[in-house]
Amino acid sequence: MNKLLSCRFNMDTNRVEARFEDGTTLAIGCIAVEDEYGSTPAQRAELDWLLYNKPLEYTQLVLGGEIERYLSLDCDHSRLED
Repeated sequence: MNKLLSCRFNMDTNRVEARFEDGTTLAIGCIAVEDEYGSTPAQRAELDWLLYNKPLEYTQLVLGGEIERYLSLDCDHSRLED
């Protein structure tokens, strides 16, 4: 695939829709990703945070096969900050 141009999370379909430079479009089923990689509530919350706040990064992690490694880093954006 070519360069990733844009991504957006579609709440109606629960998919991230990605568009590439060559005109290719791709839809990632977020439920399938959560079922595969979100084994704890914290991991599921992190995946949800990425979807709503950084869909491009979410897509890059999924397509690059790095989502499992990312979740193992114990990033927790789901907590409220003081």
